[in-house]
Amino acid sequence: MTTVQTRRAGSVPLRHVLPGLLRDPARALVECGERSGGDIVKLNLGSFRPFLITHPEHLQRVLREKAENYVRAGDGLQWRPLKRLFGDGILSDGEHWTNSRQILQPLFTARRIDGLVDRLAVAIEESIDELAEPARSGQPVDMGKVQAQVVCSAIMRVFFADKISVPDAMRIMEAQDAIAWSVMPRILVPWAPLAAPMPGDRTFRRAVQLIDDLLLPTVRAVRDTADEDGDDIISTLWRGRTEDGGRLTERQVRNDTVAMVATTTETTISVLTWLWPHLEQNPDIATRLYEELDRVVGDQPVRGQHLRELRYTRQVLDELLRLYPIGWLFPRLAVQEDVIGGVRIPAGSTLVVSPLITHRMTQFWDRPEVFDPDRFQPELVRGRPKYAHFPFGGGPHQCIGMHLFYLEATLIVATLLSRYRFRMSRPSIPGIKVAAALRPMDRVEVTLRPVAGVAA
Repeated sequence: MTTVQTRRAGSVPLRHVLPGLLRDPARALVECGERSGGDIVKLNLGSFRPFLITHPEHLQRVLREKAENYVRAGDGLQWRPLKRLFGDGILSDGEHWTNSRQILQPLFTARRIDGLVDRLAVAIEESIDELAEPARSGQPVDMGKVQAQVVCSAIMRVFFADKISVPDAMRIMEAQDAIAWSVMPRILVPWAPLAAPMPGDRTFRRAVQLIDDLLLPTVRAVRDTADEDGDDIISTLWRGRTEDGGRLTERQVRNDTVAMVATTTETTISVLTWLWPHLEQNPDIATRLYEELDRVVGDQPVRGQHLRELRYTRQVLDELLRLYPIGWLFPRLAVQEDVIGGVRIPAGSTLVVSPLITHRMTQFWDRPEVFDPDRFQPELVRGRPKYAHFPFGGGPHQCIGMHLFYLEATLIVATLLSRYRFRMSRPSIPGIKVAAALRPMDRVEVTLRPVAGVAA
């Protein structure tokens, strides 16, 4: 029998972690990664001492090779406060996740999403039509709100068959934004029991109630009138079968509907908000993007046949996702003891996996704070470890909406920039507010100007 030599993980002391977490959580987390040098370390957060996993080889073991041993913890660092919103389903683990994933996966295959591209393109185009008036008048627009309107209009039409109205979807977005902030005290103090009052609890309860008030009547109405051929998300959930041949309960359909509204909308909205200031501060990158759009799209409406040729646009999106990943934190719980990188991981240990950290570490990226889409030239991507860049997670829990994000985001960027040029009201790049999902610290306002020769 071979004896595996192990060593104790290093430690990042509480005095090095806590002040930064309170002042600037995003920067403090990246600094923890830098201190680790890519080795596995323990974060000393008082009574809570999770392992920090940052190296691509270690991440591959946790997220893919031994994914069955590293599960989403029902009472874990991030999931425990959010479970009160999403419940058991596509965002949990175990049997509930298996059933939901099996039912929903067919809606998000690359082939099916590719077949929906032109429907998405038309919906996005019609929503962007509404920017013609502020562009003519020179009135600044809030890009966060613009993107929310565009995304909600497209997703509610194509994936929810207009069963959820755009105004209701916008109200749900606002409630989810409130929830993202309200759970931060519990994420930063993960050892606090749920029964103990915390700042943000009242905001959280009100926002969840609003979401239920808006969605539950729709969920129930679809159950009573569901078209057997309906391919929208809610009809699919009601029609789906679990592994034992049963149907999802109303609560499970509600949980997955809430989760899918969130994952198909707010992630795209948040990530794209940072694009405009980065383009403003990097005119050479903006020029290359404009030139590609002029060459590929010209004055035509953006459609599916254009997307394959928008290679630099894809590189820009990949670099945006490096700096502002869709999921910034993926906590895991070790079911059984394991050894990673020579460090013993006892059963029951919490592991912190964070694309935000790994994507900004100098051990794995040259000048990581610089916005540089050329990092994602194909030859560089092929030579890079897979888990150096994992904005959608990895393994069996990789986000099923990844392909949708790239198509949707490309359509939005291409449609906007083939029609308009823009100027920022404030050219600075917003800082990162760490919430349940990453958020820009400030609003991003721009003034749009129609491109000469293109009808707005």
